Amino acid sequence: MALITWTASQFGTKVSFADEEHQILFGKLNKLYDLATGGADRPAIGDQLDDLIAYVVEHFAHEEKEMQAKGFDGYGRHKEEHDKLVAVCADLQTKFRAGEADVTDEVGQMVKGWLDHHIPTFDMAYADALNS
Repeated sequence: MALITWTASQFGTKVSFADEEHQILFGKLNKLYDLATGGADRPAIGDQLDDLIAYVVEHFAHEEKEMQAKGFDGYGRHKEEHDKLVAVCADLQTKFRAGEADVTDEVGQMVKGWLDHHIPTFDMAYADALNS
């Protein structure tokens, strides 16, 4: 069952690349969540975790590049939010690989909560600047 569902009313930024990338990100997160909570083997979970984190890093870099190109005033604070999540992801990835952590429902809920807050609060704020 999907952990998080993208809808235009809840997560739409009206910035086409961001909305498309968010939908891909949600799909990758849902796949990881399903593997982790459905009893998949550790290598499959690890591969999907790596795939998701790589995509998140790529997506954040794309958003940041676009914000900088348009001179978006909220860039610094937005990048701080990205950097904090990447640090959490990197820590989980390192611990997972070392056998010191698992991808659990709690991990999924944490990421869902971050997205539930970040997209409406931070990403929607750049819509006018990036569409100008």
